[in-house]
Amino acid sequence: MDAAMTSKTQTACPSCGGPISDADRFCEACGAELTPTAPSTPAIDTDTEPTVELDPGTTAPTPPAGPCRSCGGVIGPEGYCENCGTKAAKPRDHFTEQPATWVAGTCDRGIRHSRNEDAMAIAADAEPGSRALLVVCDGVSSSLDSDVASLAAARAAREVLVAGRAQGLGTESSRIGAVAARLKAAADAASDAVLENTSPDSPNPASCTFVATVLEDGLLVAGVVGDSRAYWFPDDAEPMALTVDDSWAAELIATGVPRHEAETGPQAHAITRWLGKDAPDHTPRTTSVKVTGHGWLLVCSDGLWNYCSEAAPLADLVRQTAAAHNGEPLATSSALVDWANAQGGQDNITVALARL
Repeated sequence: MDAAMTSKTQTACPSCGGPISDADRFCEACGAELTPTAPSTPAIDTDTEPTVELDPGTTAPTPPAGPCRSCGGVIGPEGYCENCGTKAAKPRDHFTEQPATWVAGTCDRGIRHSRNEDAMAIAADAEPGSRALLVVCDGVSSSLDSDVASLAAARAAREVLVAGRAQGLGTESSRIGAVAARLKAAADAASDAVLENTSPDSPNPASCTFVATVLEDGLLVAGVVGDSRAYWFPDDAEPMALTVDDSWAAELIATGVPRHEAETGPQAHAITRWLGKDAPDHTPRTTSVKVTGHGWLLVCSDGLWNYCSEAAPLADLVRQTAAAHNGEPLATSSALVDWANAQGGQDNITVALARL
């Protein structure tokens, strides 16, 4: 996520004049890389950023010995091309997860960013349509170590969701309440993980968004903090967005500003809630839906929905992409990431899918 939280001081981008935070590394309006102006905010050295270990079951490319993706040259022992100096891809730049045949996700650095601050952690039972847990966290680019914090947050939330399976008191409303309570506990664990990966004296504490979905026995519940999203695309009914962003754009839409205008404005991705040391509140807003037929569950970061925001056209994109890849979730999620990169790839991209 490029945009800063709304509590940061706003200045102007030297390239396009759009509003930026005093700690932003990229301009949301034009994508220009920004030079820090405040000496108290150290620049992030991407050559020495913390090592982020992926799960044993996660598929990620190993740093290649060659050839270089930029020029075809040989990658040296230090991880740089000996011909052009391009740094080799890191496992954190692009990874996938597929806990079951019907559930999978792809997380990618994108084109414009120097590191991947998105993260995901997913789990599922083997039986299609039975139980799936999808978590996506999007690190805020203006904060330090957000790539480490977002991955720790996603995994911590998944652990809580996997461990619990409360059914309430037997009624539908109590069951929804029980799942919503688990989502709150997952967000609490994610917030704690962010704090554990934040230096106590950091001038820009790590922060990230949070979205998670719980699918169990026909009940789908989603919880959100920030502007990562969840959608439900039934095959035989209207597609729907399960979440509402905590963002300046969402507030404008609520007042009647057209969606396209609000989501392309200079502060479109300024979020109003997040996980982190300086977060005002991290209790997820939840929504639920009874799933009675076939369809696609999508959980994603703004790296995807930036290019296709509304539920109906995004549902068409997912369905067409899935049809071109035999309905296979992993191939479909990877192809959707490729599509977002083809649109410009200005942000990190995460796509997690479950096929019911």
